[in-house]
Amino acid sequence: MIEEMAAKQNQYHPEIVFHPGETLSEVLDEWGMGPKEFSIRTNKPEKTIIAILKGDSSITPEMAVVFEHVLKVPAHLWLSLQSAYNEYVARVENLSSVEKAIEWTKLFPVKDMVRLGWLKRTSTWFDKTSELFSFFGVSNPTAWQDYYCNQKLKVAFRISLYHTQQPYAISAWLRHGEICAKRISANIYSEPQLRALLPKIKDLMINHNSDLFSNLQDLCLSVGVKLIYTPCLPKAPISGSTRWLGNNPVIQLSGRYKRNDIFWFTFFHEIGHILLHGKKEIFLEGSDHLDDIEEAGAIEEIKKKEIEADEFAVKHTFSHEDLKCFIDNYTITEESIVSFAKKIHTHPALIIGRLQHEKKIKHNIGVRFLEQVEFGDSRLV
Repeated sequence: MIEEMAAKQNQYHPEIVFHPGETLSEVLDEWGMGPKEFSIRTNKPEKTIIAILKGDSSITPEMAVVFEHVLKVPAHLWLSLQSAYNEYVARVENLSSVEKAIEWTKLFPVKDMVRLGWLKRTSTWFDKTSELFSFFGVSNPTAWQDYYCNQKLKVAFRISLYHTQQPYAISAWLRHGEICAKRISANIYSEPQLRALLPKIKDLMINHNSDLFSNLQDLCLSVGVKLIYTPCLPKAPISGSTRWLGNNPVIQLSGRYKRNDIFWFTFFHEIGHILLHGKKEIFLEGSDHLDDIEEAGAIEEIKKKEIEADEFAVKHTFSHEDLKCFIDNYTITEESIVSFAKKIHTHPALIIGRLQHEKKIKHNIGVRFLEQVEFGDSRLV
């Protein structure tokens, strides 16, 4: 049904459609009947008939049936004429709405969205604006503002982008993830199954291969988690996001940092949000959305949850206890890092990245273990 409706969007729309009052006037002339006589025969006020003839009033379903009795013109024809005219008027009004939104469209990274295949390539700003409305599934900039910035839909989208410096690029990045997520079928989410899957995910982390990301996606889908890759947009410094769409949690990663140690820390951070925090929030990693929030309590709550997600990631990649054990008992060499990684069941890159972060080693040590994660073509997700 949805596909059929979408196909109809490409139907021809005439440049002008006349009010059904025009047709009514022609039919009355054929019958040699004036407005007054017609009003009496239909038992409708003469002023109502005149208003229809002037195009100032609509033909209702009840009127259409009455007109059929008097003029022998099928009711469905009157209703079809009225419907076509109503659509025409709405489209004319929409043209004005699109025209007024062109400056709003210029705030988005449209060129990059076209390059990534998120928007169709068009030549005019009017068409670009229409494309953007369709992309976001909104009717005008006010609707976009209410959804992404004014928290009108609090149940499904609790973080507001109002305080970010680039709500336009960030909202586009999030929307693409939402579109991709809706295209993916997933099992019913199961928290116990997700927790039980963590060792298999760590095996994938350790045995780094070229199909790593697609394999990880399959594992996540098996427990009802949708994992999506959406490339970074200029001015949208997001490394990852976690939210719930319907009954499934969605992890959206940008590939901002493709190095395997950073990738896995980010991934486990997002898993931490799923397992530790509520369904009503969206978590953005790497944005500036905390910079200008005025509510101190809201800031502290968000920061608390980010710390909890960080701790979850640390625990499942290279824990504080493991770090202390390694520093206290090993001489830091590539050989000792590989040996300790096997002992605690992690990838050497996670140890190397952590030691670099703690300034325990120079950045030239162990670089051969710092591999790139390949995400594939985002347009095929």
